[in-house]
Amino acid sequence: MNEEQLSAWLRLSFAPKLGGVALSRLMSVDSPQNLVRYSVQQLQHLGLKDTQIQYIQQDSNREVESCLQWQADSDEHHILSPLEPDYPYLLSQMSSHPPVLFIKGNLAALNTPQVAIVGSRHASVDGLKAAKDFAFQLAQQGLTITSGLALGIDGHAHDGALLANGTTVAVLGSGVEQVYPARHNGLAQRIMQNGGALVSELRPDAKPRAEHFPRRNRIISGLSQGVLVVEAAERSGSLITARYAIEQNRDVFALPGSIYQSGFAGTNRLLQQGAYLALNPQDIMDELNPHVSSLQSHAQHSQPQLDLTYAADGTQTANKTQTENKTSAFTRQALPFPQLLANVGNEATPVDILAERTHIPVHEVMMQILELELAGHVVSVPGGYVLNTGNKPK
Repeated sequence: MNEEQLSAWLRLSFAPKLGGVALSRLMSVDSPQNLVRYSVQQLQHLGLKDTQIQYIQQDSNREVESCLQWQADSDEHHILSPLEPDYPYLLSQMSSHPPVLFIKGNLAALNTPQVAIVGSRHASVDGLKAAKDFAFQLAQQGLTITSGLALGIDGHAHDGALLANGTTVAVLGSGVEQVYPARHNGLAQRIMQNGGALVSELRPDAKPRAEHFPRRNRIISGLSQGVLVVEAAERSGSLITARYAIEQNRDVFALPGSIYQSGFAGTNRLLQQGAYLALNPQDIMDELNPHVSSLQSHAQHSQPQLDLTYAADGTQTANKTQTENKTSAFTRQALPFPQLLANVGNEATPVDILAERTHIPVHEVMMQILELELAGHVVSVPGGYVLNTGNKPK
């Protein structure tokens, strides 16, 4: 992809309040390279607001130039759109795949067979040991370990893979030049030095923000053949990753824990709902071996081909069928966040009003509504959120 094409992808991807569904609809009309050349009237006709048009045509210049310069600064800096052959194949199968990815480190690591290991930032000693041991042994078996570089389970999973001289990928809720938490700067360097990579859908200089982390979880699961949840409380971000994994037709594994410790309530609940019980790394290898072999065969014999034909609701229809075929009992649970969903109707409702109606803190409403949007239950519109009547969940 040449610089002009990549520039067009960046302009559209970073346009304010232009969500994944709206972006998909735009791309079904024309290529990004052509869309950025449209007149103001043409873009208005496509439903874009004045602020979005202003950004695409003028205000994005500095940010786009900064990103392109960042890529030119090093052979280990990469920006990928879904049309690039190196764009991770499994990630491209998601209906909400990132329109651009920023990678710092070894680009090839993203297309290796991966297992995600996630869990609590405040894990027990046993949980931390299990994360490191499982990562170590799975890396020895040739699997890349993917996690979120957070404190606790994530950091120990990355470290376990490195101790085995294996490859590990860190997906950030910040830009790749803004490692968070800062105390993991050294760990991030070791990841890259050992053939791994840092990955983000955010601009390289983007600061960490609370709303970025739930969204990055879909990338962690999307890159992986399976997700292992080591230790998680009942309302843990790791459970968001597990839910994304199921929607993406990935296997979910969980370690059991004491029923008397709240830190294991989430993992025990996953097991109750049909997640695979993992007592040792071999349990994961036995289940994933067919998927790993299939991915390796695909990587050896073909280049990823992304179907950019979208349904009316902005999702890729082939992927929707694949997700619906998942028969685990875990997938047949109730709709997520029913209290919040019950307060979203056909008229735009702002986040602060939703928080007032549900008595849920605003920051939690933002996390929940984002997950509902990614799952296709609600749609972001000017003034708030409405039910997505064109994509009713089954």
